[in-house]
Amino acid sequence: MTAFKSDFLNTLQERGFIHQCSDFEGLDALAAQGQATAYVGYDCTAPSLHIGNYLTMMMLYWLQQSGNKPITLMGGGTTMVGDPSGKDETRALRTVAEIEANKASIRGVFAKVLRYGDGHADAVMLDNAEWLTKLNWIEMLRDIGRHFSVNRMLTMDSVRLRLEREQEMSFIEFNYMVCQAYDFVELSRRVGCRLQMGGSDQWGNIVNGVDLGRRMGTPQLFALTTPLLTTASGDKMGKTAKGAVWLNADQFSPYDFWQYWRNVEDADVVKFLKLFTILPMSEIAKLAALGGSEINEAKKVLATEATALLHGRDAAVEAAETARRTFEEGALAETLPTVEIPRGEFDGGLGVLAAFVKAELVASNGEARRQIKGGGLRVNDAAVTDEKMQITSANLTPEGVVKLSLGKKRHVLLRPA
Repeated sequence: MTAFKSDFLNTLQERGFIHQCSDFEGLDALAAQGQATAYVGYDCTAPSLHIGNYLTMMMLYWLQQSGNKPITLMGGGTTMVGDPSGKDETRALRTVAEIEANKASIRGVFAKVLRYGDGHADAVMLDNAEWLTKLNWIEMLRDIGRHFSVNRMLTMDSVRLRLEREQEMSFIEFNYMVCQAYDFVELSRRVGCRLQMGGSDQWGNIVNGVDLGRRMGTPQLFALTTPLLTTASGDKMGKTAKGAVWLNADQFSPYDFWQYWRNVEDADVVKFLKLFTILPMSEIAKLAALGGSEINEAKKVLATEATALLHGRDAAVEAAETARRTFEEGALAETLPTVEIPRGEFDGGLGVLAAFVKAELVASNGEARRQIKGGGLRVNDAAVTDEKMQITSANLTPEGVVKLSLGKKRHVLLRPA
């Protein structure tokens, strides 16, 4: 393990964030002086960021903790183009109104992790629409486009892999890497940004920006990426039966977020404690020493600390208590995720298949049928054996709800409204 001069790179290395860097020595010297202003770009393709974005937010967190300045760049401009990285098909083009709505929805999450302000190491938020939408086409071709080699662009993974699979790539997508590279140059000129960070799939795009900066006369720029986020079993991290693990509470509740971390594989607990919590390494080492069934205690710590950082300590403690009451005491915790159903549907009878779909515990009636055959669905803790079962007001508990369960760990309350 390399010993760096800067707290920033030492922290990232010991916690497992580093995959590739364009120049460790140069970046280390810059970060040690507190001069490593760095950015991560976030396109506005959905109303919420997801857990993959959380990883790069944590990189910005540790950057700030080491006395360097983080920039969160909103992709108001690049979202209009669409990043082809990792995609076989062209992303659906979003309207300006959709992008603005997503941008407004996303903004709030950053302040949960980063400190914004006017100080030396305070974070700033910018939007690349401010410069990308004002570019003149001919001037862009002459001043920026002339620095790009089409031969080299064709070797970039985002392009090469698409072409190798004989999937069409539109001209607008082909230009995405030009826009991202120019962002780096623009941020260097405007706010002295010297480092771009991102996931390993962004390496080619980031290095393009480093090269463009050299050609356009900026100070030396640096690239730093984090490994692709996978579980110990090799699966891409961040997917559940309900879909993506979103960061906004209205998209993925703090309770669901807590449960996501509580249910990770045993072999991933220490890795995720390093990446997704701010616990000292000495504390993580103690948790790493736990074996057998005690690993569940480490999982609870992971779940609570990761949730507290994003949603606040109160929400994390409430989620942990809800889980404890539900799983350890067998009690009905009314803080479980709740779905309101019109009272008329209860009075008329709600089919059990439709009920589990409405609760988002299953994706379809077919999946519900398969779960019933396997004994996986329960209503008020009683196994469902008849797919034609009707849920009515007679099923309401004394608390005025119906508890639906998928397996032992996922529960949702239906409440008549």
